[in-house]
Amino acid sequence: MKLTVLLDNNTFIDEYYYGEPAVSYYIEDEGEKILFDVGYSDILLKNASLLGIDLKGITTVVLSHGHDDHTRGLIPLLEQGFYGEVRLIAHEDALKEKLLDGLPIGSPFSEKELSKKLRLELTKGPVDITENLIFLGEIPEINSFETRTPLGTVRKDDLVLPDLLFDDTALVYKSDKGLLIITGCSHSGICNIMEYAKTVCGDERILGAIGGFHLFGVTPRLEQTIQYFKDNNISLLYPCHCVDFPAKAEIHKTIPLREVGVGLVLDQTNMY
Repeated sequence: MKLTVLLDNNTFIDEYYYGEPAVSYYIEDEGEKILFDVGYSDILLKNASLLGIDLKGITTVVLSHGHDDHTRGLIPLLEQGFYGEVRLIAHEDALKEKLLDGLPIGSPFSEKELSKKLRLELTKGPVDITENLIFLGEIPEINSFETRTPLGTVRKDDLVLPDLLFDDTALVYKSDKGLLIITGCSHSGICNIMEYAKTVCGDERILGAIGGFHLFGVTPRLEQTIQYFKDNNISLLYPCHCVDFPAKAEIHKTIPLREVGVGLVLDQTNMY
């Protein structure tokens, strides 16, 4: 498995790419070429070009959830002619209308619109993308310190409901050393995601995680998260996107963090 960070709030040190408050990873595994999230703008295309990545070769698009900083890049992406056999995997709520303070913050395309352009696989359950790379589907609440809190609203059928982000999910890669979690924002809780990944994969070993952990400030939740990392002997952490500096600094006191940014390549040479 090879993962390249195409989009993040930051660029990798001394690399001349573009950053934006968004996420996108390009993943190659067993012949599959996957985009996990697509960012907010056409910067996705610019960084891919600079990195020498031909996005016309992608086989699968995966969405971590439906917020626009993870889905709006579908507009410039689809303008390049990505149609037909490319599949899109997401939770069945990911393409529903989402609003915050009356403003749209969801996918730029509805399920009906995207079904004309991509092969949709919308599901609450896990999906095997390759033998070792799995889409987790809906994440259950497992840890008492990671309860869901609403962010804006979501339209389901004719109802407008508080959005508890049941669509927030992640990928997990099954390595020889344990499970590597690949997240977008972890609205459902990074530790909940890890615990569910153990169940789905039948492996209690968590190697580490890359992505947004949705942690801000030094809070009791952060302290319990750090304790979970310690209890599970997790040493490989690449927090980005939605983890602020105080949270990173607190984690770093216990577990040395790895640098993340556009241009980072994670593969067998530096995964362990």
